[in-house]
Amino acid sequence: MKQSEHNRKLRLLFWESTILCNLSCAHCRRVEDDQAVDTDMTTAQAKQLIEQLAELGKQQYFMPILVFSGGEPLCRGDIFELIGYTKQKGLLCALATNGTLIDSDIAEKIKNAGVERVSVSLDGTTSEVHNKLRKLEGSFEAAISGIKCLRESDVPFQINMTITRYNAHQLDDIFVLAENLGAVAVHLFMLVPVGCGEEFAAEDMLSADEYEQLLERVAKKEHCGRIEIKVTCGPHYERVVRENKLTSSNGSAGHPHANQCPGAHPGPKHGLMSKGCLAGSGVLFVGHSGQVFPCGYLPIDCGNILQIPLSQIWANSAALAKMRDTQQLKGKCGVCGYRTVCGGCRARAFAATGDYMEAEPMCRYIPPGLKQQHVKGSL
Repeated sequence: MKQSEHNRKLRLLFWESTILCNLSCAHCRRVEDDQAVDTDMTTAQAKQLIEQLAELGKQQYFMPILVFSGGEPLCRGDIFELIGYTKQKGLLCALATNGTLIDSDIAEKIKNAGVERVSVSLDGTTSEVHNKLRKLEGSFEAAISGIKCLRESDVPFQINMTITRYNAHQLDDIFVLAENLGAVAVHLFMLVPVGCGEEFAAEDMLSADEYEQLLERVAKKEHCGRIEIKVTCGPHYERVVRENKLTSSNGSAGHPHANQCPGAHPGPKHGLMSKGCLAGSGVLFVGHSGQVFPCGYLPIDCGNILQIPLSQIWANSAALAKMRDTQQLKGKCGVCGYRTVCGGCRARAFAATGDYMEAEPMCRYIPPGLKQQHVKGSL
């Protein structure tokens, strides 16, 4: 099967199940506030989404995973009814939460509903750091308490951490904390400046060089294999992993023109090749009112599932088709030998330039071809 066909398989659908949230985090992707709750999809409409996702899954050789996100999904009164309906339709489901609303009763409901995994956001390993980003005193303690309830109920959970200058110094600590709490994974998110994240000043965000150094540290951590590690919204991690792998295997820095093809690093799920940015090619985001976007950080409207079936949006959206075509990437991303396994973050490109096909602004890598052009131009 061709790689382009692999890229057309939907792996994950993130659904903003409600705009409601009990926190107001500094880096949240939400644009609307709680007042927009009247435009949340009804129970019946939400079930339409689930049915449409199941139908799309039947056209693939595996079923997508539905991630109940938000807002805070536990603020939605019918959340467990909808999780049950998801399971009934043959879909796997996960829950993305801030953890503060989870007590022993909620943890048991999550377990009994059949949620495969819960992700809990921790943006620091201390209350001082976490609470500053979450803008609520006691939110760290409440999240830790929720995690412990999940563990006691034998619900698999992972820790999500959005990396900023406030918490980058706690990178090593988050792995230790996650292991001590019994997490199955740590997912690290590189900040995308949208929604509330637009308020972050430049000095609060890591530079391209600092991100590169951080990703190199993460690659070494992942190599140890003590806990599952995934980098989200940091597609150039795929290049860093390959470069580190080549360096360790033959003692020379890896690059797209070395003996090993950069696409030779296999992904762990469904036998698919690993790829950095999956927005629009392996991932979709459905907003609380039914609008479909390539991901939760890229506000490119691809249609509404209440008006156009999800499978048609997936197959026919011009915006999605453009994003899947790495030949249309611009700037250094367009000439990079890693573009098929990295692709750059389309959301950060959009936030920086207004064009989601432009170069990833937080990547310091200079493709060899671009270096040669620069040298020739300076002669």
